[in-house]
Amino acid sequence: MAFITVDKIRVSAFFLLVLENLHPSALSAPQVPCFFIFGDSFVDNGNNNDLPTLARVDYFPYGVDLPTRRPTRRFTNGLNTADFLAELLGFDDYIPPFATAQGNEIFKGVNYASGSAGIRDETGEQLGVRINLNNQLKNHNVTISRIAGLLGNGTSEHLNKCLYYFVVGSNDYINNYFVPEYYPTSSMYTPEQYATDLVQQYSQHLKVSNSTTSNSEDYTFGP
Repeated sequence: MAFITVDKIRVSAFFLLVLENLHPSALSAPQVPCFFIFGDSFVDNGNNNDLPTLARVDYFPYGVDLPTRRPTRRFTNGLNTADFLAELLGFDDYIPPFATAQGNEIFKGVNYASGSAGIRDETGEQLGVRINLNNQLKNHNVTISRIAGLLGNGTSEHLNKCLYYFVVGSNDYINNYFVPEYYPTSSMYTPEQYATDLVQQYSQHLKVSNSTTSNSEDYTFGP
């Protein structure tokens, strides 16, 4: 026999409230004009596809839970967190990867994430070519230059309204610190020292990102 508990009622009420708040965004303009995504395989949606790397997902069963049942260049069976956020923000399509983004579609944002990438430049190199966070930020500067060429004086105003989303850091452990046969970091740092070094490098990257005039940022370490 099923029982309706207070907790179930609270959860149901919470989701109803979320749906009520999200419904208007699906019928109107996005809550932010543009959404920029940085990170690793948790949010990569195609930047690794043409790179010589083992960190590729252009084969079955990736994408199996989507209507097409085909790989979509994401490291998931369906959509990833960046896709869900784009939906919740009210975008009518998902944010394009830097590898293919072109023309006016860059106004709504670009996804720079790359599977096996990390905060440290060398992280993931045993798997092949990847776009580390440092180079992702350089790619973002390329995008800014393209936007400036299209918007001119309105570029800063546009970027100031954008949302920046970072999901990175787990590869610095699973594809660096925890593989001593490829990297010396575990013999160079204690776990505490390594964590501190990662936070310091991450902070420097975020300062660089903030200098591109963004006002709204979200920073996340992958699980």
